[in-house]
Amino acid sequence: MPDSALTFAPLETERFLLRPLRAEDAAELHRLVNDWEVAKTLARVPFPYPRDLADEWIASTADRIVEGEAYHLAIARKTDDVLVGCVGLTRDRDDRSAELGYWVGRRHWGQGIAPEAAGRLTHWALANLDLDRITASALTDNARSAAVLLRIGFRETGTGAQDFLSRGGAMPVRLFEAGRADLSPAQAAPAAAPALPEGEGKRILLVAAVGLIDPDNRVLLARRPEGKPLAGLWEFPGGKVHAGETPEAALIRELKEELGIDVSEACLAPFAFASHGYESFHLLMPLYLCRRWDGMVTAQEGQALAWVRPQRLGDYAMPPADKPLVALLRDFL
Repeated sequence: MPDSALTFAPLETERFLLRPLRAEDAAELHRLVNDWEVAKTLARVPFPYPRDLADEWIASTADRIVEGEAYHLAIARKTDDVLVGCVGLTRDRDDRSAELGYWVGRRHWGQGIAPEAAGRLTHWALANLDLDRITASALTDNARSAAVLLRIGFRETGTGAQDFLSRGGAMPVRLFEAGRADLSPAQAAPAAAPALPEGEGKRILLVAAVGLIDPDNRVLLARRPEGKPLAGLWEFPGGKVHAGETPEAALIRELKEELGIDVSEACLAPFAFASHGYESFHLLMPLYLCRRWDGMVTAQEGQALAWVRPQRLGDYAMPPADKPLVALLRDFL
């Protein structure tokens, strides 16, 4: 499932744009990174930093974005588009992980830029790339960088050693890691659901889902967007069943709102159900199958969609509640 990287829309934070680097950024990038206080904290940056290296590196970043190998971006002020630092992710496709790196020019220190930029890129990556975790490291004497990682949700996992070009050899580092559980909003039941008395277990959350099956016998999956719990995972379309609503009525409503299609209750065939405990509630999810609908399936909420062959469903990372349904559906189809 290659990620689309032919175009990269800049990521916004409150104060900055995280955008692809441009040739005209080279002079400012060189001024900022050719500073011992900055370069000494970066493993892959030499010191002194040659001016022509800035041009070469910026040119290489565009190709790596196109290939989906790495996303090295400028941190630019919204007000004047001036570069104040860089933030990036380098992917390791073998284990669905990526390494986070960032730096901010010394003249811009003390403004909370690093956590704002690194946090934004990390959340975007887990929601839009095929990743399960993001790693990072910080020199043992770089308490500022370690504090940034802890602030945005990373966990410290140990220590190690890493070669630093600027220091001419290996240096001790602290290792960090973050996954969806560390960075996603807490998965919670609707606020409208009444709280149970203490000691009476978890609330039951009823969610209806559907396996839409097209004429080629492919099944539709939708990707949970950034900002939602479990962002970046693929799931069967559907949603919460409101009070006084049947699962079928909920699906008819959700499919219209999310995919722009009209489905009749007669075309929803009950197939299986999932029962899964989360920290604050218990999920009960009936799964229906549907082969007939009116209209063209279109992402109404900007979510990514994929029509998947039954035998490939297991290739897609899914929430724990959906996973048991995959084998049943694959065998049935």
